[in-house]
Amino acid sequence: HLATSLPLPPERDHLRPRIDLVAFMIDIKSKYSLKNVEASLAYVDDSFFLGKVCFLVTGVGRVNYCSIEMNAIRNLGEVYCSPVLFCELEVERSQVATAQRLLRTLEICAGHVPGVSALSFSSLMRNCADD
Repeated sequence: HLATSLPLPPERDHLRPRIDLVAFMIDIKSKYSLKNVEASLAYVDDSFFLGKVCFLVTGVGRVNYCSIEMNAIRNLGEVYCSPVLFCELEVERSQVATAQRLLRTLEICAGHVPGVSALSFSSLMRNCADD
């Protein structure tokens, strides 16, 4: 399910399935995109930041057109203890790789990968980003 912002409308709460992962998309070419994500974060339950949130940053192949500082994005991941995935969705090969990474992240967050918890996976992702 996709939403352009949070909170979600309450009239369909009873029909909404369990939420295993919240992926915030940030377009690096748009300051509005980052502001929208920052505003939406207030509506996410604190328990989701323990392995059920990630930030997907698009447009990283066009560094010349960046409107957002990379440090601001990295800081967002650190503050919310959530992994940051960088991708370029305008390149087909990158689309496939990004979809595979998101699917694997979702499988882990949903508990479908034995021996790996969403919390340990999130911690591993942050540690890899630090290296």
